[in-house]
Amino acid sequence: MAVMAKSLSGAHGHDHAHEHDHEAELRKEHLMLDPKPRGEMNAMVMESMHDTHWSFWVVAAILAVIVALGLFGAWGYMIIEGLTTASVNRPLFWSFFLLHTVFWIGISHAGTFVSALLRVFKAEFRRPFTRMAELMTTFSLAQAGVQIFAHMGRVWLAYWMFPFPNQRQLWTNFHSPLMWDFLAINTYLLSSTMYLFLPLIPDLAMARDRSTGWRKKLYSILALGWRGTEGEWTHLRHALNIFAFAILPIMFSVHTIVSWDFAAAMRPGWSSTIFGPYFVVGALQSGVSAVAMVVILIRYTMKHMDYFIRPEHFDALGKLMLIISMVWAYFFFNDYMVQWYGGDKFTDELLHFHEAGPDGWVWFLMLITNIAIQWLVLWNKNWRRNPVILFGVGLAANIGMWAERYIIVPVSLQVNRMPFMGGQGIEPGVEIPIFIGTVAFFILLYMIASKLIPLVPVWEVQEGQLAHSIRRYGKEPVVTVSDLE
Repeated sequence: MAVMAKSLSGAHGHDHAHEHDHEAELRKEHLMLDPKPRGEMNAMVMESMHDTHWSFWVVAAILAVIVALGLFGAWGYMIIEGLTTASVNRPLFWSFFLLHTVFWIGISHAGTFVSALLRVFKAEFRRPFTRMAELMTTFSLAQAGVQIFAHMGRVWLAYWMFPFPNQRQLWTNFHSPLMWDFLAINTYLLSSTMYLFLPLIPDLAMARDRSTGWRKKLYSILALGWRGTEGEWTHLRHALNIFAFAILPIMFSVHTIVSWDFAAAMRPGWSSTIFGPYFVVGALQSGVSAVAMVVILIRYTMKHMDYFIRPEHFDALGKLMLIISMVWAYFFFNDYMVQWYGGDKFTDELLHFHEAGPDGWVWFLMLITNIAIQWLVLWNKNWRRNPVILFGVGLAANIGMWAERYIIVPVSLQVNRMPFMGGQGIEPGVEIPIFIGTVAFFILLYMIASKLIPLVPVWEVQEGQLAHSIRRYGKEPVVTVSDLE
């Protein structure tokens, strides 16, 4: 009997140790189950802002030189010499400037989708990197504006787009797609900046209380006197809920309007009723992929970010990328099949030109990077959680979305109903260095922001950690989430 009792107690102890190990693994894997004291998390975020290695300044200086060469050198040269230095000529009247405008607006959808839509659906994995995505929205919209202003040529006359009375009685033409973009992008920029600022207020107050000198003065102004009272938290949560629901229609409408720039023109390959959702899904494809790339870079270049960003977040972003890739493939082949089946001879010529023309390899590159690579890689959990692989897939997806816009804009413009205007070839000019300058400017803005504001919303992380707990049903530990509202 004694031997039997000893064996039973040993088995019970083994089961208890196994349950304890399982619970420890859950806490190690999930940020929401691995809480730290609020003060410790605040100190980690502040140290990541203030700890600046010499390599940071080297990269920042290189990026600043690229920005100067791209935005001041190339753009200034175009202003002096005229639009003939770019590929803006018949039949390529839109060409690369509009391609890059659509590309940057697509990147901007990342912040709204990751922060607002996932907040509405209460996806808990979003909490540590919502601000990283929201910053992408504001910074990428700024780059889209640069492309629009560059495409105008005489940029000093940009005020003509503002609908205000003047002595010459010139009024803006609201039938112009340029006017649609102006209104849509400005509305989106203002609303997304406000949506970025609201959840930033508590963290700015935290930075105010932990800073000295000019930083303390700056954060004191931006924190708007935040004290963390119950009333302030209630108002903040209500405001965020209102903005989350209000900004989603703006997100969808912006890229729908961008698609109307093309669909409203009676051109082969553009006059498509599915362009609205097709462009929106394409924007999410490039935006979420860019978020994954930024999250990985921040995770491995800033101090203490390994606590906040974990493989579970790579896994969740990888799943999102896979689902969006499938939806994009559906809309792409839907648009292609309908035009192929019911198109006229010009549409048939265009579709054949996409595949077999001088730039046909770009069409196949688009399909490989947007569909094949993601479907072959992201189905595997271990590959999704590998930061190098996920970063490569995200980079491939953005290359693929750039290729998609390249097919839609400059390649499609070469096929025209008027033979004397078609097939003159694509010869990119100053647009490419200007685009490289905007890419460098985007990264530089992000690097500056990483040293001025907390990239991790500590209060949202702690809120999620308070809501999550581990309960046992028999011997099995189960993660539960409480509703704090």
